[in-house]
Amino acid sequence: MIAEKTSRLLRGAVSIAIALSAFFPVLSNGQNTPLVLSNPRAPATDPRVGLKPGLYDAGEAAFGMERLGSLPKPPGFAPGNVVGAPPPPPPPAPGESQPPGPPSNQYGSTNSDLAFSGNHLFVGNYNGINFYDIDNPMKIKLRTSLICPGGQGDVSVYGHLLFMSAEAVNGRIDCGTQGIPLPPGYVPPPPPPAPAPTKDGAQPARVRRPPPPPSPDRFRGVRIFDISDLSNPKQVAAVQSCRGSHTHTLVIDPKDKENVYIYISGTGAVRQAEELADCSGGEPETNPNTALFRIDIIKVPLAHPELAKIVSSPRIFTDAQTGAINGLWKGGNHGEGTQTTSVTNMCHDITVYSAMGLAAGACSGNGILLDISNPVNPVRIDAVSDPNYAFWHSANFNNAGTKVLFTDEWGGGGQPRCRATDPMNWGADAIFTLSNRKLTLSSYYKMPAAQTEFENCVAHNGSLVPIPGRDIEVQAWYQGGISVVDFTDAAHPMEIAYFDRGPVDGTKRAMGGQWSTYWYNGYIYGSEIARGVDVFKLVPNKFITQNEIDAANQVHFDELNVQNQPKITWPANFMVARAYIDQLTRSNAVAPKQIAALNASIARVEASPSDRKEVAQLKALGVSLDKDAAKAKTPADAERMRALAAIISRNPPEFFP
Repeated sequence: MIAEKTSRLLRGAVSIAIALSAFFPVLSNGQNTPLVLSNPRAPATDPRVGLKPGLYDAGEAAFGMERLGSLPKPPGFAPGNVVGAPPPPPPPAPGESQPPGPPSNQYGSTNSDLAFSGNHLFVGNYNGINFYDIDNPMKIKLRTSLICPGGQGDVSVYGHLLFMSAEAVNGRIDCGTQGIPLPPGYVPPPPPPAPAPTKDGAQPARVRRPPPPPSPDRFRGVRIFDISDLSNPKQVAAVQSCRGSHTHTLVIDPKDKENVYIYISGTGAVRQAEELADCSGGEPETNPNTALFRIDIIKVPLAHPELAKIVSSPRIFTDAQTGAINGLWKGGNHGEGTQTTSVTNMCHDITVYSAMGLAAGACSGNGILLDISNPVNPVRIDAVSDPNYAFWHSANFNNAGTKVLFTDEWGGGGQPRCRATDPMNWGADAIFTLSNRKLTLSSYYKMPAAQTEFENCVAHNGSLVPIPGRDIEVQAWYQGGISVVDFTDAAHPMEIAYFDRGPVDGTKRAMGGQWSTYWYNGYIYGSEIARGVDVFKLVPNKFITQNEIDAANQVHFDELNVQNQPKITWPANFMVARAYIDQLTRSNAVAPKQIAALNASIARVEASPSDRKEVAQLKALGVSLDKDAAKAKTPADAERMRALAAIISRNPPEFFP
């Protein structure tokens, strides 16, 4: 989530964009592909439209998903009792109006990102971290609450170490809740005047408030906790950075067993040098040492995490031809009828795929591709922009590493951007194919059900669902709920499951909804900003079979940090084979008679696994299927046929889970 930096277009341009996105491919000026599809808006009869509002009693709609349970935020985080929250202002004197105050805290402190280790779930929050036992996902239990204010609170975990981002100016080195006291007699400067409107009618860039007075107690950066004793986490390091840490990415170098690395994505104002040495802001033309236009990289010695420190600050936005460190998008719109896209002077999120030596950075004004074969010195190898994107927010690879799904947080996460009047290719996913280390735009996808004026909604965080033979992501859309999208065909993504609630408040805008929704060992976990933690499972529908769900549920992670994307492998057994058969049946890639023969042969081998004749017949079907793959209608079907053939042709057979 980040503050809004976007444009407001002429009504005519918006209505044209909506019409195009609903019925025709959308023109993307920034890519070589001339016509790019955006999925259509769902009809007004969609069950998600018009749900009853409420905090804990909102109406719900689901398709292909079942909510198994929910747990509200605990004391210290819950509505009405956030530790460290400012007291309400005194009532005004008779005849006087109420002075402006801080935003309402009626829904508690904001839940943010998730991390997993074994049977534990770690839920970040602007006020700290909550640890949950998920031995029984249908009845998760709070284990520990760690109160530690400081901003977004994104988390990741590695062994007995837990990492936490802090960016807000109220963060303290000691995790105290009292904030940073102002010096005696200090009078805050007035807020900066609103910038003048631009000539093209676009919303001008936000002007930041002057920073608070420097303090030796303030912390902005990445905290490191030892969680060997989950009931008593201890902070062992606190690595300061010039812009704080909005998010961070845990990076594992397969060649380095002694250290892990943390990529810091800082989006806040640059700190004063009086508070943290060597920090300074400004544009590179006047300050070549500016803390803008870079990321910071922490090296964490696993044997001595207390020695963690920043070891490099690579200028990954540099123009290779001129050497200018501000070499990517300069900010502004792309022409009439386009978005105003934020300047690329930071990354918001970076997802690494260590198995491929690559990272995808969602970096404000650009999506970028990095070579991370040397994790301390990542090298940019491609960059893309998009006239429909306001703020490049996050990214995910598909498992094969042939696609990247980027998200656009148009409106900063706090605005209603999924209304019936909002374009379907703004605030959406952009799906790129990845070939020869180059990104090419293929399509857009946006949660299709229209939301109300009171529901903050835009593309946000998700993860892969490991159904073999398909590229599927479960994704949070704030108060737009959860959408499960199949992007196997990069040019034609489609929704295959969803869950949604009514607005947190049906009378005014209120911050709520799913921040992150991630698949972990057979279940989907969601961090609900206002309501707490949700647990779901997939259920069969016309787009997903039970065999596919069962095959996915064989995948097991010991640990999961979604921004450190793991390579998924599936066992070569009948459970996975049946998932491929269901997919080939759905796409009509294999004749019904051949499907029937495959199912019957598998059933016979299951009943008599030592019958050599039955095993030989099944292997023969596999050989035939492998030959037929060359004639498949689509590349996806060809891959499924070959994968199925490989399972049933194994010698010796290892069919059973």
